[in-house]
Amino acid sequence: GILSIEQLISRVGVIGVTLMALLSGFGAVNCPYTYMSYFLRNVTDADILALERRLLQTMDMIVSKKKRIAVAHRTMFQRGEVHNKPTGFWGMIRSVTTSVSGSENLSLIQQEVDALEELSRQLFLETADLHATKERIEYSKTFQGKYFNFLGYFFSIYCVWKIFMATINIVFDRVGKTDPVTRGIEITVNYLGIQFDVKFWSQHISFILVGIIIVTSIRGLLITLTKFFYAISSSKSSNVIVLLLAQIMGMYFVSSVLLIRMSMPLEYRTIITEVLGEL
Repeated sequence: GILSIEQLISRVGVIGVTLMALLSGFGAVNCPYTYMSYFLRNVTDADILALERRLLQTMDMIVSKKKRIAVAHRTMFQRGEVHNKPTGFWGMIRSVTTSVSGSENLSLIQQEVDALEELSRQLFLETADLHATKERIEYSKTFQGKYFNFLGYFFSIYCVWKIFMATINIVFDRVGKTDPVTRGIEITVNYLGIQFDVKFWSQHISFILVGIIIVTSIRGLLITLTKFFYAISSSKSSNVIVLLLAQIMGMYFVSSVLLIRMSMPLEYRTIITEVLGEL
């Protein structure tokens, strides 16, 4: 029926799974780009000093041109060219020959100031970016930075493998019968030829893996939604955005339960399927 759990969860799951796919795609690109030293450009102290020197020179030029504009305005005010309008025919001729040329120079200088201010903004942003890159280079030399660099390469390969396998599963309409943990343990045991209780340990390791996936994925979602909330919220729209994020959170959790079945052993996967329906 329309009000059955299977029908409701299937409709909620469409939005939730789409959201998970978008966040996973963003994370798959952003995480290696953030932590892998391969994507870091070489930034030296000399580059930062040269850019800061250009920024200071631009600021000096802006100040000097604004001084010229202020001096010109004061001179015009002292001559009475600002408040005293010229009267008579000869007054109009004098205003054309003197004031017009001065106003044209002032407008030209103001255009130069506007262009220099835009240049100073761009230089400031580039300087801040260089400082952030320099900090990332220093961080990549630490033990934690090297650890995250290794994880970046590992998960990049893992991401490509998942895309490849997902494409094959969609094209050939395949459904995995064995969870990744059990399959990995079986391959390792057969390769090394050691005695190992695959069924017992696969249950525990799968349980730990599923817990890690749930915690990290929901934590990542909350961090992303918090940044989104700070970016667009205001005193008038905050309540609406909080309600929207609560709805998204519920959809995300239901979708996590739907998709996490593939990381569980078959008997536990069957239990979740009986509760949620044949989705």
